[in-house]
Amino acid sequence: KASVSPQALHASTTPMLSPSQLPRSGMHLLGSVPAAQTLARVIRPCYGPHGRQKLLVTAGGSTVFTGYAAAILRALELEHPAARLLREAAHAQAEGPGDGAAFVVLLAEALLRQAEHLLRAGLPRSQLRQAYAAATAETLALLPSLSIRSLGPLEDPFWALYSVMNTHAAPQMDFLAKLVAHACWATKELDGSFHRERVGVCTLRGGRLEDSCLLPGLALSASPRGQVTTVLSGARVALFACTFGPASPQAPATARLSSPEDLTKFRKGNEQLIDEQVAQLANACINVAVVWGDVDEKTLAQADNYGIMVIQARARRDVVYLSGVLDTPLMPYLLPPLQPGKCQRVYEQELGEGLAVVFEWESSGTPALTLVLRGATAEGLQSAEQAVYHGIDAYSQLCQDPRLLPGAGATEMALAKILSEKGSRLEGPHGPALLAFAQALRSLPETLAENAGLLVSEVMAELSCAHQAGNFLVGVGAEGTINVAEGEVWDTLVAKAQGLRAVADVVLQLVSVDEIVVAKRSPANQQDLNPVPKKARERPSPLKKSTPRKT
Repeated sequence: KASVSPQALHASTTPMLSPSQLPRSGMHLLGSVPAAQTLARVIRPCYGPHGRQKLLVTAGGSTVFTGYAAAILRALELEHPAARLLREAAHAQAEGPGDGAAFVVLLAEALLRQAEHLLRAGLPRSQLRQAYAAATAETLALLPSLSIRSLGPLEDPFWALYSVMNTHAAPQMDFLAKLVAHACWATKELDGSFHRERVGVCTLRGGRLEDSCLLPGLALSASPRGQVTTVLSGARVALFACTFGPASPQAPATARLSSPEDLTKFRKGNEQLIDEQVAQLANACINVAVVWGDVDEKTLAQADNYGIMVIQARARRDVVYLSGVLDTPLMPYLLPPLQPGKCQRVYEQELGEGLAVVFEWESSGTPALTLVLRGATAEGLQSAEQAVYHGIDAYSQLCQDPRLLPGAGATEMALAKILSEKGSRLEGPHGPALLAFAQALRSLPETLAENAGLLVSEVMAELSCAHQAGNFLVGVGAEGTINVAEGEVWDTLVAKAQGLRAVADVVLQLVSVDEIVVAKRSPANQQDLNPVPKKARERPSPLKKSTPRKT
């Protein structure tokens, strides 16, 4: 297994990622090439179903075992602006179609290397941009012609989802793909549309992956704390990101008591305040309180008296997600919200040694099923969770466009063959640009063969011969070349097209830059060099582990 520390990587690659140390001329005509090469060198071993894993050490000291490209990129500390731009493009791909972050990084790096060769040959930058834009349009126009399989409107999507999810190193992929296919099929709308928010994902430590199951509604990894463990109807939910009780004893304020009478008054006043706070919740018809924080036993006893179900969440992301689903704010104080969340019922569900809390309701835009994942280790659960999300994203794409492309590098080889034949016949800058695109596309199946432990030269020779003979369904397998139709290895057309667009956008921006000028930063006003882009939708991060904070 490959092991890398973000801090060590940052220190070892600073000469390549620091703009101030890049050559302005001579060795590199494109200042972004060294940064792209550094990122590609980190991501390349993780590409494909036989990719290796990284053991990441985060800035907080925690270790994360992952082979997911977006998670690895998020952990790196990057100074070079071109490297950050490339990471943003990869994150946009991961947050949109859901898969293809490694594809974006590797193809962009290959195209930048080819662009530098064209610049050294004397091609002006303006003509290079025009030729690359034309080559991108030509490639995107060719994609639909390579699609030979589509998912039918009444067809079981298991075979298509398995192919997408199998690119992750998670065990029991058959079982997981069947669960995802069933969940997506069951939550599909009558008009054929599908909304990813209708399928939730919950992870519970303990048990085996085979113990995973589907539960109705939204299931959270949480536990009821009081005597009230079920609300059978008319649940009104309040969410709190604070202690369920009085202010924290670690608060700076200190009560000065001069006599036993003062102590008695203080205790009575504190108990009266707790009773008033819980009474306010009851008067607002709140009967479910979800807390991300500590739960005071006396306050919990008062909540039991008023029939309020108190649930202590284990992660902040669960409460934030529930806030978005229920359309109710996350309160920083123990006060009832102006608009509480509503659902039909809330109850606890035991799953072996694990415990989940289920929220059920019947309304559009809310989760109808939750896939509860079980596992012995956090790393195994993270890998399975990411594979499940990619399966859900793939089904969403197939509901928009059911067409599928040959996987295992077959599509890239077919595009390379067509672009090479056309580029060799064209004169002017467009011909070399098509040849450059073809060469960059060939680097992806080469990476697949290398990660599978195969002899790259022999595999690429067999692929080239097969595609030259017109068999564009030949790709890279575990033991050599395979027929992707027989092996059921597919890529969604939507994800592949979006990835090519993302690559083209970032490459066209970077090829026009000949010098990077960085202003000297004041130590007191240094900006964050490692921003994490906002996600289009709430998804658990494979690198972050939230813990309740005390207030």
